[in-house]
Amino acid sequence: MNFESLNTPAALIDVAQMRRNIERMQQRMNTLGVSFRPHVKTTKCEQVVKAQMDAGARGITVSTLKEAEQFFASGIGDIVYAVGMAPAKLAQAHALRRQGCALKIVADSVACAQAIVAFGREHAEPFEVWIEIDVDGHRSGIAPDDDALLDVATTLSDGGMHLGGVLAHAGSSYDYDTPAELVRIAEQERSRCVRAAERIRSAGLRCDVVSIGSTPTALAAEHLDGITEVRAGVYVMFDLVMHNVGVNDTSDIALSVLTTVIGHQSEKGWAIVDAGWMAMSRDRGTQRQKRDFGYGLVCLENGEALGEYVLSGANQEHGIISRAGSPDLEIGERFPIGTRLRILPNHACATGAQHPAYRAVNPDGSIETWPRFYGW
Repeated sequence: MNFESLNTPAALIDVAQMRRNIERMQQRMNTLGVSFRPHVKTTKCEQVVKAQMDAGARGITVSTLKEAEQFFASGIGDIVYAVGMAPAKLAQAHALRRQGCALKIVADSVACAQAIVAFGREHAEPFEVWIEIDVDGHRSGIAPDDDALLDVATTLSDGGMHLGGVLAHAGSSYDYDTPAELVRIAEQERSRCVRAAERIRSAGLRCDVVSIGSTPTALAAEHLDGITEVRAGVYVMFDLVMHNVGVNDTSDIALSVLTTVIGHQSEKGWAIVDAGWMAMSRDRGTQRQKRDFGYGLVCLENGEALGEYVLSGANQEHGIISRAGSPDLEIGERFPIGTRLRILPNHACATGAQHPAYRAVNPDGSIETWPRFYGW
């Protein structure tokens, strides 16, 4: 396989840039003195995760039990399922643990903890459970000073489960875009998760792990006192949302979609390409940020970004390229039919999820096919 023979649309990984991103994050964690547990939901790809593990990661974070099954089968046993545990999925988690997987599961309510205890007692399975902490009102979890925190911890401990620790995700970090704001939210994430761990320990219970993480806070934190590990995922590819947040340049983005110009509406300043939302995803994450990139930023086939051109519209299999600001009425001459371009994604996780495999482009120009998987 060579670059010229690739069918479009295709999800491309710049392998050299991916490895630089991995090294950047791993070195950052080493400097801060914490373990790093990457979130593999971004790529769901064994070759990518192997590169992360080879760089020094210790264990992985998953968003689905399917991910846990796939990566355990590939030889990774230290896994955190960082989603609140649905009682109906306990049998699936139990099966993984019985096979030897050191799977950790998550609870953030007494009802959830009670369901885990009931199943664990019935099947003689002392699940390792981490309690999710809400550090910013972003999504789920228990506030560090909420009485429910100790109720959940006690329910799990008294019920014979292994209370492994606490974890948090400062998802609201995506809402900021200045160094000072990112430092502030990183410290808020750290201090509030440590506060929750201290309350559990003060109640006479063990709380060994204090786990936090998002790509912006991991890169912005000034210190991580009291933290044992960090989780982050999108850093491995980066994307335009992270670019707007301020943690990467467009040149750091390792994932792009190769596309072909198939037509024009020159009087509108449009070039039509064969990458629609089925190739890019419906994610419009930059829409409310300081710069809206539409469905993605346009690059030449060699990856050079064309700062004024974006994928401004998308149907299922058609994308519309136009110039921001004034229309380019000569767009047909600029991008003739058959021209191949790359589109940088708003959200690497969402764009990757549209493709059954990545085309990994090595520094020497050779191309490998790296499968990714789906499902729950």
